[in-house]
Amino acid sequence: MKIAFSRKRLRALQTWPKPPGGPHYTVCHFCDTLHESAPVPEGTAARCKCCGAVLYQNRPASLVRATAFSLAALILMVVVHSFPFLIMDAKPFYRTLNLAPATYALLTEGSPILGAALALFTIVAPIILAGGLVYVCLPLMFGHAAPGAVVVARWMNKTEPWNMIEVFLLGILVSLLKLNQLAEVSFGAGFWAFGALMLCMAAAVAGIDRDELWDRLEVAGK
Repeated sequence: MKIAFSRKRLRALQTWPKPPGGPHYTVCHFCDTLHESAPVPEGTAARCKCCGAVLYQNRPASLVRATAFSLAALILMVVVHSFPFLIMDAKPFYRTLNLAPATYALLTEGSPILGAALALFTIVAPIILAGGLVYVCLPLMFGHAAPGAVVVARWMNKTEPWNMIEVFLLGILVSLLKLNQLAEVSFGAGFWAFGALMLCMAAAVAGIDRDELWDRLEVAGK
C-alpha cells in the first residue's frame, strides 16, 4: 500500500492539472495570435501556429526542480554573506571584502543610491524570488496552495526582472582588471558561492512555466 501510494503521489507531482471549465486560451507574445490552451506531454512545448514561438512548456518535474534550486539558492545566500567575497593584498595592507558590509559602507559613506541599488538587486530581489518560489512551489507539490500564494506569486513576477546577480558578477570581473594593478586580488568562498547562486537562481526560475504555475495555483486554491 505504501509503495502504491508513493507511486500515485509521484504521478500527481508530474501531472500538470488544468483548471475546470474552459476552453482556455493563450495569446502569443510575439504575433498576438489566439490559441486554445491544450495540455501538452511532459517535456514538450506548445508553439504558435503562425510564428512558431513557444507559448508554454510542460517541464519535467517542474515543481521539484524549482523548489530544490530555490532552497539551494537560499543556502548559498547565507554562505555569500558569511564568508569573504574578495581578498586584496597590497603589502603591507591586507583586506577582505564582504558583500553585506560593503553595501552598508556605500549607504553610510556618501553613495546611498549605489548602496541601495546594490542591496536591492543582489540581496532583496534574490531573497524574495527564491523564498517566494519555495513558499509557493513546495505546498503545490502535494496539491495544496499556501496562504497568500497568489499574492506571493505576483510579487515574484515583479521582482524577477530586478534580480541582477549576473550583472553584478560581470561588473566585479570587469573591475578586477583595474584592481589587479593596485593589489593582488583573490576570490574568497563568498565569491564562488555567489557564482553558484547565480546558476541556482537561473535554474529555479527556468524550472517552471508561468502558465503551469498559475494553473496549479488555481486548481489547488479551489
